[in-house]
This record gives sequence, C-alpha cells and structure tokens, in this order.
Amino acid sequence: PPHIIECPVSSSTGDPPEKMHQEEHEVAVLGAPQGSGPVMSTVVNIRSETVVPDHIVWSLFNTLFFNPCCLGFVAFAYSVKARDRKMVGDVTGAQSYASTAKCLNIWAVVLGLLVISAVTITVIVITTGAVVRRPY
Repeated sequence: PPHIIECPVSSSTGDPPEKMHQEEHEVAVLGAPQGSGPVMSTVVNIRSETVVPDHIVWSLFNTLFFNPCCLGFVAFAYSVKARDRKMVGDVTGAQSYASTAKCLNIWAVVLGLLVISAVTITVIVITTGAVVRRPY
C-alpha cells in the first residue's frame, strides 16, 4: 500500500526535529516506488507552430504598383496557393509556394524599380536636351 509522506515547507512550522527525522527515515526505508512490471514511458509529440509567411500583402502591392511582365500577379497567385496550403496543414507545400512568391516579388520590385529609373532618366534627358539647344 502506498504511504503518504508530508514534507515540511520550512523549519518555522514548529514541528519537532524528531518528526522531521522520522519522515527522512521513512523516505530512506521506503525508497522509490517499485513495481513488478516493466517501466512504461509515454512520448508526447508537441507540434510547434511553424510560421510560414505567405507574402500576400507584398504580392498585392507588387500586383498594383510593380507589375513588369505580370510578375506581381504571378507572385500573388503563388501567395494565395501558399495561404491555402497553410490552412490545410501542408507546411512543406506552403513553404514551397511562399518561397516562389518571395522570389517573384523580389524580381518584380527590382525590375519595377529599373523600369521606373529608366523612364525617369529618359524623361530628364529628353526635357533637359529640349531646353538646352545650342544653335550652330
């Protein structure tokens, strides 16, 4: 039969030292609980929440403002696929689609900035050249 042993929390409880020695003796004599069967262990798998960014806001921004060669729209489609995969619990598929969306978003931003820069420089050169004409 199992024995219940009370352990004092602090020495200020007023228990006599004999009682504390008696409890220590009971713990030493009883030892750890021993059973006749094998020791069973339980393994609990705790699933950590893996955060997979789907880049949907970035893709929507690129679709509206930086959309050279429709890269922003394609990135938006992959972002939606990543979000769908994440909702059904397919983390690997979500990561794959999110990675593709991120790459497409980067290319959309780079190409969009290059196009804007080229157009700006061209307009500046044309307008400056039109104003500063030297007659020969």
